[in-house]
Amino acid sequence: MLRKNLVPILFLIFISIKAQTRYETFHSDKLGEDRELKIQLPRGYNDSSDTTYPLFIVWDGDYLFEPVAGNVDYYAYWEDMPGAIVVGINQYDLRYDDCTYSAENSLPMDKGAKFFEFIGLELIPYLEKTYRLANFRVAIGHDETANFINYYLLKDNPVFNGYIVLSPELAPDTTTYLSERLPSMEKKIFYYLSTSDNDVAKIREKTQALDASLKAIDNKNFHYTFNNFEGPSHYGLPAHSIPNALESIFQVYQPISKKEYQEVLLKLDGSPVEYLVEKYATIEELFGFDKQVSINDFKAVAATIEKTEKFGYYEELGKLARKQYPETLLGNYYLARFYEETGEPKKAMKTYQSAYVLKEIGGFTKDMMLERADAIKADFGY
Repeated sequence: MLRKNLVPILFLIFISIKAQTRYETFHSDKLGEDRELKIQLPRGYNDSSDTTYPLFIVWDGDYLFEPVAGNVDYYAYWEDMPGAIVVGINQYDLRYDDCTYSAENSLPMDKGAKFFEFIGLELIPYLEKTYRLANFRVAIGHDETANFINYYLLKDNPVFNGYIVLSPELAPDTTTYLSERLPSMEKKIFYYLSTSDNDVAKIREKTQALDASLKAIDNKNFHYTFNNFEGPSHYGLPAHSIPNALESIFQVYQPISKKEYQEVLLKLDGSPVEYLVEKYATIEELFGFDKQVSINDFKAVAATIEKTEKFGYYEELGKLARKQYPETLLGNYYLARFYEETGEPKKAMKTYQSAYVLKEIGGFTKDMMLERADAIKADFGY
């Protein structure tokens, strides 16, 4: 059992070594002091001059940075999320002052107000100037810092798109502020919240109350996920929560799953190809770059066409495949299927045959294309 459990841990360590981690000292005029930063750049960062990356800012970087950075690199390695730049802010012996809020209105005051401005007015502009950042930012906090990151949602144009709120030590008015602010939020927001049955009792109680309030919010721009785990302690909770949080925030980025195929694609009234195009347009809108449509997703849409027998959509799919993979035979295969199923076997045969000069891809081979062409030739005597 021990050996089995070590495998994913060792793999996380291995791929984290492959990513680039650096340490910087940043002087803040707002705070009047230096702050230690941990920065992980995604693998391949230096291989391209135009790719941009989402930004993760991790409060409590002295202990929370490594689990976040390791999981980000792991999910990016398997292409379940884009590569990202992770920045941890060390707050050892400083987090209490950094998170100071007023007893009267629960809003940042004194050092807390300065730390709030340090993030938005100093750190993020510095990172934007220094690194290639997409316009998608995620804030992560635990305990007191998990409460603190909520304050950015109260601004007219929040600087963060995603909020990973782990077992928050909530200020008295935080739940009220969020329940009033989020229904009218015009920016797309991803919000992840977690606690456990073994969490600190008062934290668990307030977190569950916040969950009830957030679940009642009706706003298409607010995407909410809540986990109430069984077993983890207050300090063990982040290790369980972070993978779930990443999966929920970057769900649209992930390849089409069996569940998405069964519950969404097969039940579509319209074009599954249009659904695919919109999925990748959303990825570009959210994360700031044009992602190539995966072979997995082409196959999922093709399976939908076969299952529903709406073969006319093969033409759209073939044209999209030619655009995405112009040097491969993928587009020819789908166009030939369109001709086969719509009464043009001779055109299908020639389309299969013309693919011989193109590159193989994703299990689609030249031999397969010639075999299909020969089958049509035998059936129709061409």
